[in-house]
Amino acid sequence: MLFHSGRESLESMSSTVLFREFPQIALSVQKEKVREKIQTTKKVLEEVLQKKDVNYESVIRPLNDSMEELQEEFTVLSHLNSVKNSEETQEHYTEILPEITEFYTELGQNEELFKLYSQIYEKEKSNLDRPKNKVLEDAILQFKLGGVGLPEDKKNRLQEIQLRLSDLSNQFSQNLLDSTNSFEMKIESEEDVKEIPESDKALYRNEDGTYTFTLQFPSYNCYMTYGSNRSKREELYKAYVTRAPGNGKILEEILALRDESAKLLGYKNYAESSLATKVADSPEQVLDFLQKIGKLAKPVAEKEISKLKKFAETLGIPDFKAFDSAYVSEKLKKKDYDFDEEQTRPYFEKNTVVKGTFSFLEKLLGVQFEKTNAPIWDPKTEVYHVKNGSEIIARLYLDLEARKDKQGGAWMNHWETRNRLSGKTILPSAFVVCNFPPSKDSAPSLLNHSDVVTFFHEMGHALHHLCAKIEEPPVSGINGVEWDAVEFPSQFLENFAYEPEVLDFFAFHYETGKPIPKELAQKLKDTKNFLAAMGVVRQLEFGIFDIRIHLQKYSEEEVQNILDTVRKEVSVLFPPGYNKFQNGFGHIFSGGYAAGYYSYKWAELLAADAFFAFRSKGIFDTDLALKYRTEVLEKGGSENAMVLFKRFLGRDPEPDALLKLYDLVA
Repeated sequence: MLFHSGRESLESMSSTVLFREFPQIALSVQKEKVREKIQTTKKVLEEVLQKKDVNYESVIRPLNDSMEELQEEFTVLSHLNSVKNSEETQEHYTEILPEITEFYTELGQNEELFKLYSQIYEKEKSNLDRPKNKVLEDAILQFKLGGVGLPEDKKNRLQEIQLRLSDLSNQFSQNLLDSTNSFEMKIESEEDVKEIPESDKALYRNEDGTYTFTLQFPSYNCYMTYGSNRSKREELYKAYVTRAPGNGKILEEILALRDESAKLLGYKNYAESSLATKVADSPEQVLDFLQKIGKLAKPVAEKEISKLKKFAETLGIPDFKAFDSAYVSEKLKKKDYDFDEEQTRPYFEKNTVVKGTFSFLEKLLGVQFEKTNAPIWDPKTEVYHVKNGSEIIARLYLDLEARKDKQGGAWMNHWETRNRLSGKTILPSAFVVCNFPPSKDSAPSLLNHSDVVTFFHEMGHALHHLCAKIEEPPVSGINGVEWDAVEFPSQFLENFAYEPEVLDFFAFHYETGKPIPKELAQKLKDTKNFLAAMGVVRQLEFGIFDIRIHLQKYSEEEVQNILDTVRKEVSVLFPPGYNKFQNGFGHIFSGGYAAGYYSYKWAELLAADAFFAFRSKGIFDTDLALKYRTEVLEKGGSENAMVLFKRFLGRDPEPDALLKLYDLVA
């Protein structure tokens, strides 16, 4: 696996604009580049600490520029470990992870540097612009969260904890991927796949006429939704919800270390320390917010599950179980709405969806996407320049199809952040990664509508980073955005994927080229909130569970008991006892959502309010779009998210918008 490194100017652009090219050097060399950048940044740190003329430009900027270059080099390795996972990537990533964690921990505990930041902030805050002040304010808070001011023994213990947590998080993620890839379910009988759409059967059919289904989500979801054999559905479900059993002990240690670190910093628990950098004020406020939604949603969800169970009886399923849910739901939707989502898939061919989404975004927000050639990590990855008129403003990489060496799920990962170095503009770049059905020479990648929604969601994140105008990397793009507001642009954009006017941009039959029939497009919108309350209470289950397990140190068994209790309070569909959902909850144990999963619902309120503002003006409104771009996308994390939202719409968010989104308003 070879990759090349270096930042190069684009011939078609001004020499003042620079992009990096994705590295094409050996992974071992890339690892050494990370090490070199760590040492370089340490030297920069030594230099700024010795400066006598102390100000933002002499201290903060050179250090942040060096940190940004380090982050770029490390992102290459972490990204490849996610999208081209192998023993080689694991080896190099696992080796460098403790080194970079140790560096960041030491930096966050540097008393001299903390004093410099505080001194510069007090001396210059009245003369600095808002982004620079935000850089200083965020950094000062992070120093405090890093352990500045603690006795040396507590600092050392905090460092040990951070190193161990970094390793545990990596183990959790790798266990999940290995477990996902280790299972295959072979099916020999055509009777067991008779209800599966032909396009999917072509993907999962083997040369000998048998079928193989795996735990990679497109494959798993296909059989759970259309698989005729109930025992096979249970077999697949059981394999999915019992993945990575070793993660039970890992999450127990993670929770213990998080609790210890929070208490070392003077917080009651990890939830409190996590919320220090978020919009929400306290765990109690978050739980109150989630439980209020639950009181409104659960009665509706109970009606939905009752209807689902009664309908299941007509299908010969008198004892409705969790592994029947997707299968029965699909059939009920077909009955109630005369709608089979499979009818829409021929209209959502991946390449056409991408191209049409770009056309929609151009009309909605005025940004264009132009395909370009650049070094990539997989043949199916595509690269685009993001443009504002004739001006190139960013670069976007799309890696959309599932494969065995890729982590599951979907995400946006930023690589470069907008900056200014030696008078030259560095433009942002980002990766959008999904796990859509893989295409073959004989079969294109046809998406479910939920895949389309996912693509819109991740593109919302990408635009938040790529449209940045702020040239202070710690608060440019998604950097510096409060975690419970960072989902706002993504959830805002995904709401448009249901609108018939938006489907007109990309919903064309992959064989005939004909647009999706209007009645079919309308049914997609009409069924948007089909069993929506069940979906809402499921998200509330995750959010409440996440906060509660971070209120103190809990054992593996206690974590299960908390999950069971939360389910009794808010859920309506109860899984079997062998379900170990928590062992696969990567968002909070190997991602950044610990004591922050509630963010999806918190930000969804802002997203719903913004969406209805656009829809009230017929979706496309130049003035509103300009406000959204300039006040939300371009400002990134340079100001408090709620301040930016109020400036965008000229008011506080409307609480009823979230209820309206799910038709939960009486």
